[in-house]
Amino acid sequence: MKTNIYLRKVELGKEKKDMLIKKIDKLGKFFDEEASADIVVAEQKDKMIVEVTIRTADMIYRAEERNEEVYNAADDVVDSVTRQIRKNKTRLAKKLREGVSKEFDVLFDAPEEEADIKIVKTKTHHVKPMSAEEAVLQMNLLGHNFFVFTNAKTNTTDIVYRRKDGNYGLIETD
Repeated sequence: MKTNIYLRKVELGKEKKDMLIKKIDKLGKFFDEEASADIVVAEQKDKMIVEVTIRTADMIYRAEERNEEVYNAADDVVDSVTRQIRKNKTRLAKKLREGVSKEFDVLFDAPEEEADIKIVKTKTHHVKPMSAEEAVLQMNLLGHNFFVFTNAKTNTTDIVYRRKDGNYGLIETD
């Protein structure tokens, strides 16, 4: 697994960088060699934030953890990604090589049967052309955490969402 590390507003020594890479590389046993992991380390309000994004051919895993120590945050991120893999084991077993799914059984004792996904409510939403700023205003008026709209500039269906830090994000589609 290829691993990249990015630092935002924080300095880490070589020892800490190597430790981070070593901890994340432990997750490599779940993925093939073509998987890539991006580690982002930042500091915000006296807390270290470790964010990991692992990209494979079929899936993307992302986890972010905050802690006073970068070591503890890295451990928490590894645990979070492992939980994601465990939760989705049944679905992943169909997509991954048979050898890897057998490895999951060994790692997590008995296989967990995933309950069928059940959609309990369907809504119809008319998407009208507007700017991203208008979409954020509309989202806030509705009290939602995301809003789907047609971008008036690009004529594509886009999504605005509220981030954990209180800012807003924009997902643009092709």
